[in-house]
Amino acid sequence: MTEFFAYFQFPFVRYALIVGTLIALCSSLLGVTLVLRRFSFIGDGLSHVAFGAMAVAAIVGITNEMLLAMPVTIVCAVLLLKSGRNAKIKGDAAVAMISVGALAIGYLLMNVFPTSSNVSADVCTTLFGSMSILTLTNFEVWLCAGISVAVVVIYTIFYNKIFAVTFDESFSKATGVKSDAYNLVIAIVTAIVIVLAMKLVGSLLISALIIFPALSAMRVFKNFLSVTIASAVISVVCSITGILASILLKTPVGPTIVIADIVTFAGFFLAGMIKGAKRV
Repeated sequence: MTEFFAYFQFPFVRYALIVGTLIALCSSLLGVTLVLRRFSFIGDGLSHVAFGAMAVAAIVGITNEMLLAMPVTIVCAVLLLKSGRNAKIKGDAAVAMISVGALAIGYLLMNVFPTSSNVSADVCTTLFGSMSILTLTNFEVWLCAGISVAVVVIYTIFYNKIFAVTFDESFSKATGVKSDAYNLVIAIVTAIVIVLAMKLVGSLLISALIIFPALSAMRVFKNFLSVTIASAVISVVCSITGILASILLKTPVGPTIVIADIVTFAGFFLAGMIKGAKRV
C-alpha cells in the first residue's frame, strides 16, 4: 500500500489517470449507441484507419500525427455510419474492407519507408498500446480534457435525439427528427474518441473500451438511461483499475485495462443470470 500511494506523487501517474478516465467515459457513452445499432465492430475498423493515417503522418514528417489521423478517421466514420440499407456494400462488409485495407497499407508503408530502426516495436506499440500513456505532456492532457468535455456536452445536449435515432431511425425521421444530422454527430464523436483512445489501449484493443462496458451494463439494466450511466461507471472504474494495476505489476496498460473489462463483464454476466433466475 505504501508503494501504491507513493505513485500518486508523480505527475505522470496523475496525468494517465485523468486521461484514462476521460477516454473511458467518452467511449462508454458511445458504446451503448453503437452496440444497439449493431455497429460494435466500427471501433476496430476506424482504429485501423487511424493507424494507417498515423503511418502516413510519420512518413511525411508530421510531428503531431493526430492532425492527419483525426480528419481522415472522421471522414471514414461519416461514410460508414451514413451507409444505409440501399448501399451496394453493407455496413459490416464496408467496415471489414476499410479495417483490413487501412491496416495493410499502414504496415506496408511503415516497412517501405521506416522512420526508425525498430519498425516492429513501433507497429506493436501502435497496435497494442504501450506505456506512452505514462509519458503524456501537459498539453496532451489539456487537449484530451478539452475534447472529452466537448464530447460529453454534445452527448448530453443531444441525448434525446441520439436515443430516438438509436432505437428507430425510420420512425425518428418520420416524426421530423433530422436523423442524418445526428448520425453525423455520432460519427464525428466516435472518430474523435477512437483517435484519443489509441494513446491508451492501441488500435487493436479500442473495441474493448466501446463494447465491454455497454454489454456489462446490459446484463443487469434494461433502461437506456440506466444502461448508459452504468456503462460509464463500469468503464471509468475498469480504466482506473487497469492503469494502476499496470503500474504496480509493470504490465502493458492497454491489455491490462481490457482484462479488467473482461473480468467485470464476467461478473455482470453472472449477476444477470442470477437476477433472471430469481424472476423465474
